[in-house]
Amino acid sequence: MISVGKPAPDFTAPAYLDGTFVSVRLSEYLGKWVILCFYPGDFTFV
Repeated sequence: MISVGKPAPDFTAPAYLDGTFVSVRLSEYLGKWVILCFYPGDFTFV
């Protein structure tokens, strides 16, 4: 179970970087500060 104050599990997610869609993995940023933002319905016509 994911909890506040606990390490986030490693995951892969699509991202938009420098004009292209790429796949990023959380473990690529180990030891760095990371801010995760989630926008439900982003890039949709809802």
